[in-house]
Amino acid sequence: MDTNQLSRRSLFAAPAIVKTAQSSSTLRVAFVGVGNRGSFLLKNMLDVEGVQIVGIADIVEERARAAAAAVEAKGGKARVWTDFRKMLDQDKSIDAVVLTTPDFTHKDFDIAILEMGKHLYAEKPLALTAADCRAVVTAAKQAKGIMQVGFQLRHDPKRNAAMKHIKAGGIGQVLMCHGIRHGGDLPRNIPWYFDKTKCGDIVVDQGIHILDLFRWAVGAPPLRCYGSGGIKLFVNEPPGRTVMDHYSLILEYPGDVKVNFSHNYFDPPGFTGIQERVFGSEGALDLANAAFHPRSQRGRVELPVPDAGKDSTFMALSAFAESVRTGAKPLNNPASAMESTVQALMATRSIYEKRVVTWEEMAQG
Repeated sequence: MDTNQLSRRSLFAAPAIVKTAQSSSTLRVAFVGVGNRGSFLLKNMLDVEGVQIVGIADIVEERARAAAAAVEAKGGKARVWTDFRKMLDQDKSIDAVVLTTPDFTHKDFDIAILEMGKHLYAEKPLALTAADCRAVVTAAKQAKGIMQVGFQLRHDPKRNAAMKHIKAGGIGQVLMCHGIRHGGDLPRNIPWYFDKTKCGDIVVDQGIHILDLFRWAVGAPPLRCYGSGGIKLFVNEPPGRTVMDHYSLILEYPGDVKVNFSHNYFDPPGFTGIQERVFGSEGALDLANAAFHPRSQRGRVELPVPDAGKDSTFMALSAFAESVRTGAKPLNNPASAMESTVQALMATRSIYEKRVVTWEEMAQG
């Protein structure tokens, strides 16, 4: 069957992911890409119990060696490569890979690592087209290893507790979501951030995190989206910039649930910031603070938060290691990651083409 012709339900349904649990108590992990994001994940993975970092691959050898030095400072030892394929060919003891290379590499690198039989923690987005997202999901279904995608906010203790409250019916029927991600511009020293052909633009590379939380809260991908945005302040800053500095979205989901989301890079320090709010028939929930505001009375109820204060990336990596050991399906698995990524691609297309874009349309693309 041609996957481009699959229905919305069959195309984006969550696959059954049942993998063999890790036989050894120590998980031998290699990192691919140790730049800005990768070095942060490495720092957190070094604190995950039962994990041994044994390999570092980066096309910039100095970065790889700096990462290996960080491993050694924590009492470990990691070999260095500039080609991750050679690393995986030459060191058969590697159980799992953490991939943190730029967005435009994700599809090809994800598939290559999965086909080599490794467990994979892969940074978001899943890919930069809907067709490529499907290709990664297919590879993950056929692979021997577990795949978890780096939507780490799902593992943030407060947001995770808030979402469990929603799923338990704590706010009643979900009615709408409202999100804001306002802040300063992206780091100017990372050129690919500003090339939309390499990052998919800022909805796909950045806004996707909050949109993923809302998709999770609603329980289904959107039916349609309309967006508007562009480059208003940072025109040609840095030179050659093609990514937006602002946009706004309205998304409609099954059951007439609405999401509105605003994202810009010219917010004054301390002025707006980030908001992630889910409104229900019984009240509203502030995800980032795990605070429930009932409609029946004024005030807020602080939800109990297990693991309060722990970093979301550390929690996500710990969950990955646990999934590998037990064979459990990751919370942020390839199927959910595909829905969240295609949702962001759908929004980007709507902004570029100044029209309503539907989920069914994305299923054909």
